[in-house]
Amino acid sequence: MQLFTLAFQRPIEFGASALVVTVMIVVLAKAALSSDGKARWTRRITGPNSKWLFAFLAIGWALVFGVGLQLVPHEGANSPYGGLGLIALFSGFFIMMGFLWSVIGE
Repeated sequence: MQLFTLAFQRPIEFGASALVVTVMIVVLAKAALSSDGKARWTRRITGPNSKWLFAFLAIGWALVFGVGLQLVPHEGANSPYGGLGLIALFSGFFIMMGFLWSVIGE
């Protein structure tokens, strides 16, 4: 029953998670619909300068999560360390795959 009342108990967290899910769905839908090659944003991230974009993203990722994971508490089962680590794992994987894709694609 608590799952159904979560939006009323913690509206900020619920709204933030709904916003993140909506953004992910929009990005994935645009990626799926861009296979015809007419989308402008796909040409931008696959061009010759995309390696610089992904290199700066990788450096920013390393700095943000390298510092950010040191600032959160590491003790206890309810610490945010595991959640932030999982976000770092997935976002880092996709940034590094984009970097490899942009470098190999030249």
